[in-house]
Amino acid sequence: MPDPVSVTLTHLSAPVGGSQRLTGHLVRPDGPGPWPGVVVAHEVLGANDEMLRQARRLAGAGYLTLMPDLYADGGKRRCLIPTMRAALSGHGRAYQDIAAARAHLVGDPDCTGAVGIIGFCMGGSFALMAAGSGIFDAASANYGQPPKDMDKALADACPIVASYGGRDRQLKGAAARLDSALDRFGVLHDVKEYPQAGHAFLNDTQFGPRPVHPLLRVAGIGPDPEAAADAWQRIEAFFETHLKHTTKG
Repeated sequence: MPDPVSVTLTHLSAPVGGSQRLTGHLVRPDGPGPWPGVVVAHEVLGANDEMLRQARRLAGAGYLTLMPDLYADGGKRRCLIPTMRAALSGHGRAYQDIAAARAHLVGDPDCTGAVGIIGFCMGGSFALMAAGSGIFDAASANYGQPPKDMDKALADACPIVASYGGRDRQLKGAAARLDSALDRFGVLHDVKEYPQAGHAFLNDTQFGPRPVHPLLRVAGIGPDPEAAADAWQRIEAFFETHLKHTTKG
């Protein structure tokens, strides 16, 4: 599986109001390009090993993949709260950082110019917000909180594939609300809720200290291989249609 390399994105983020220090993890597919690009918006725990596994998976599927570290400019302790606020409000430097990651991909000679975004947890909220920004060709939101004002955020969104867990207590009804809104806006979409799954069901491993794993499972948080396999099949099919079959000059 392809290995990530660290890239500096500060020259793309700082001039437009983003982070004054921004780095990212770029994963280049094996074999010859060009490839479509995908920006990965990481979960609330940061650009960790779990998120790098997801980035590698996308590169393995044939996407030039870049995950900006939204906590790079000050660390998780300083950046966590403002980044979470940005994910829910639609405002904040994280959006300039995400746009900088897209600009890096578009500027790569091995990118076709078609770029999508995928997000997990907090990153799923960023993916939904970014879907309506006009700069992405497709978006994948995974257990992300839908925007409070969906009419404003999603009316002109790019195609969206979204996945939720029915046992995710903090996102009860989110899939149905999102699906209904996208129907109303006429946005191409594939929204699915997995009744047996909870939050973070796409993760390969359970996060946190081992003694708390049983509590997390009771709370509906953690991997669900069956739901994850189906969700990834849908994501890859969706991106195949809206990214691999879209070439921009």
